[in-house]
Amino acid sequence: MIFTQGLVQVYTGNGKGKTTAAFGLALRAIGGGGKVAIVQFMKGRGDYGELAAIKQLAPACLLENYGAAGWVHKDGPKDEHIAEAQKALARAREVVQSGNWDLVILDEVINAVWFGLLPEAELFALLDRKPQHVEVVLTGRNASQHLKARADLVTEMVQVKHPFEQGIAARKGIEF
Repeated sequence: MIFTQGLVQVYTGNGKGKTTAAFGLALRAIGGGGKVAIVQFMKGRGDYGELAAIKQLAPACLLENYGAAGWVHKDGPKDEHIAEAQKALARAREVVQSGNWDLVILDEVINAVWFGLLPEAELFALLDRKPQHVEVVLTGRNASQHLKARADLVTEMVQVKHPFEQGIAARKGIEF
């Protein structure tokens, strides 16, 4: 294990770059001799550009993604979205509590809580049971004040300007 004291980090906000920052940290941890596990919530599609790249880092990096097809709506998430989020959380518990990974990234877990797919209390229970040496990074928009208070590091991404506002569509290798 490369860390003696694992902390809890939160990357949140409406700006772009939360997952990108977390994956950059994954590269740094692997470069330092660590092992990284990434569990993605609400990302059932397998065609994101970072997935192909990260999978090339196995066995130092494990990546699993969970999510049902279609958009999630806050006013009434579908049962399949809730079920996928619960599967992802169960897997995240296994990964974190195993103690076999130096860094565990729970990508978009904050969104899963915000959309009502997971109770925030279950996420806190996972954090309360993490081994001392495991660093955990949580990403997603709309982190609660309670979650921000629980974290050791909070980074809020703020959108100042985005190409989408000028009619530029998402680009392969940059946005997906």
